[in-house]
Amino acid sequence: MNRMFLRTLALTSTTVVAGVSLAACGSDSSSDDNMLAAIEAGEVTVGTKFDQPGLGLRNPDGTMSGLDVDVAEYILNYIAEDNGWDEPSIDWRETPSAQRETLIQNGEVDLIAATYSINASRAESVNFGGPYLLTHQALLVAEDEAEITGLEGLDGKILCSVTGSTPAQKVKEALPSVQLQEFDTYSSCVEALRQGNIDAMTTDATILLGYSAQAPGQFKVLEMEQDGEPFTNEYYGIGLTKDDTEGTDAVNAALTELHESGEFDVLVDKNLGGDEAVSPGTPGDLSFLE
Repeated sequence: MNRMFLRTLALTSTTVVAGVSLAACGSDSSSDDNMLAAIEAGEVTVGTKFDQPGLGLRNPDGTMSGLDVDVAEYILNYIAEDNGWDEPSIDWRETPSAQRETLIQNGEVDLIAATYSINASRAESVNFGGPYLLTHQALLVAEDEAEITGLEGLDGKILCSVTGSTPAQKVKEALPSVQLQEFDTYSSCVEALRQGNIDAMTTDATILLGYSAQAPGQFKVLEMEQDGEPFTNEYYGIGLTKDDTEGTDAVNAALTELHESGEFDVLVDKNLGGDEAVSPGTPGDLSFLE
């Protein structure tokens, strides 16, 4: 199994926000049509996270940075160029985990790139392009934590994750004695861990490594294994409107080129320091859902 060490978290990627909407509902969007229509029209609403360093982060100056931000931009620009359209402007929309399917179904976003793990339940509600990367579930604990070294160390401990995300429930199933604490955002979990109100936080290694790097010396990331294998495999995808086959095919074509061109490795290195917790996915291959 790959060891998950983060060399340097580079947050130098910046993208000017065309118009950030923070409202949870009621925003106007070009999503009344499919994603390709929105790209052709020149304005696309993209859902992502605003509080995940290295993946989806709204910077103090209003720009956006992170791997998911860069991947979304690459997809939109590739599709536009492939069709002879101008590069669209992007309206970045904050997309908490619990709201992702609802925002797509309500037509409030055209696509979502927000550490969106593909699973069978979600695939019933939305289409997924990708996967574009594979990562694994891990733990974030205080730097001086000695009792928790992995999954079994969570026995009787307070474990935090976000509402609408699956990692904490998976731990609960494997270890019923764990006490779950859920918040709306990962940053709230991080603050609770900093204050000593919880014992550990769990989600994908990519997310945890970003928070650890943001606060040197405060936290550490622990691998989780079960029977010698990664506790979970998390395949990140791009969420689109259900049955938007044409849009999904276009996203997969863009992601295939992203990998084959070597640009994906460049983006991972820029945003996550080339971290070994990330492996490329195979766009269009959802056989892992079977």
